[in-house]
Amino acid sequence: MFRQVLAYVGEERPDALVIAGDIYDRAVPGVEAVRLFDDFLTDLAGENVTVIIISGNHDSPERTSFASRLLADKKLFLYGRFDGTVHKVSLPDEYGEVHFWLLPFIKPLSVRPFFAGREPESYGEALSAVLENAGIDHAERNVLVSHQYYTKAGVRAERSESELDPVGGLDAIDSGPVERFDYVALGHLHGAQSAGAPHVRYAGSPLKYSFSECLHEKSASLIAIKEKGDLEIRTLPFKPLQDMRIIKGKLENLLREAASGPADPGDYVRAILLDEEEIVDPMGKLRGAYPNIMSLDFENSRTGIDVGTIFANEETAEELSPYRLFRQFFLETQGSAMSAEQEEIVQEIFQIGEEE
Repeated sequence: MFRQVLAYVGEERPDALVIAGDIYDRAVPGVEAVRLFDDFLTDLAGENVTVIIISGNHDSPERTSFASRLLADKKLFLYGRFDGTVHKVSLPDEYGEVHFWLLPFIKPLSVRPFFAGREPESYGEALSAVLENAGIDHAERNVLVSHQYYTKAGVRAERSESELDPVGGLDAIDSGPVERFDYVALGHLHGAQSAGAPHVRYAGSPLKYSFSECLHEKSASLIAIKEKGDLEIRTLPFKPLQDMRIIKGKLENLLREAASGPADPGDYVRAILLDEEEIVDPMGKLRGAYPNIMSLDFENSRTGIDVGTIFANEETAEELSPYRLFRQFFLETQGSAMSAEQEEIVQEIFQIGEEE
């Protein structure tokens, strides 16, 4: 994926490459991830492009800010921990300067120490306090780089199951106050989408991180800002080495598709089996055809049964022996009685349990 980014940088020759947070997926990333990202930044240094990075809610702000003042001389601007101000990076072109305003992930609690007497309570109040204090001249060309959950009334954001989702959407911020910027480069949501206005945009993650993102078309956003008010947005698609997808059907059909279908059997797969009969080691059989299978589920007449209602009558349940309870459970969930061999196995298991 990094090689594709570098190829686009070489083809398009942008003035700036912006990463709007969530460099890593955890505060203490693995050594391999750090080394890989270091190699990527080293390669970018040879492309004569300004690199602008802020921290996201998954990052460690302190680690993101490490050596930031030294790296600024190398056209690499890092802003990790919020220090009470919105940092500004100005880049010149034939129309004047474009000001990039950098705002890493903030919470009301992290903002309050810098606004004595105001003490914002919500995420929206925190954002308003920070931007009002920045002294931004909106008559000039301005780009906000921010990592928050921005929403717009009447617009439903596309979320994925791999994103942190606070109870009740407490982290949601109305995107109205940031629409005055010429462009808003957002991080946080994994799907490429706008937050209401077209120029308030999430580029999305470069890779699929959960099966809820199977239908996402991953891309980078290429933004051209000319004179004030003249904005062009394009997307540059990413093609993963291995895609992530969901396959569904009977085991026999899925195995046949792996051998002769058009899709790559090496993709990251979630399989849903529709077979009614019992299958011995279905995961092992599927892994032989799909080596990168990640999960297995079933959809049949048994999975639709609510087993919680089987023993709703506590008095009846207490009168039955453990073996008879299990026999009834088996009948309800399997749709048929146990065979003589199965009954013998179950009785033996209960006998061993009682003896021990």
